[in-house]
Amino acid sequence: MSIHPSLRGVNTLIGERSVFTRKERLLKLMEEGRVADTDSAYGLPKVRTKFKLKSAKKKED
Repeated sequence: MSIHPSLRGVNTLIGERSVFTRKERLLKLMEEGRVADTDSAYGLPKVRTKFKLKSAKKKED
């Protein structure tokens, strides 16, 4: 009998999160200057968590 995929390993739960907590969003927006300390914590703009990087193209000789 095989093991269920959800029970395979402890490290499967560790990964890149796709969302920020409210505190993380506020800190990131403050760093970018998109929100001030006096602004409301409600109705915050969206913040991207990860970016797709373009791979370097190889030069043809």
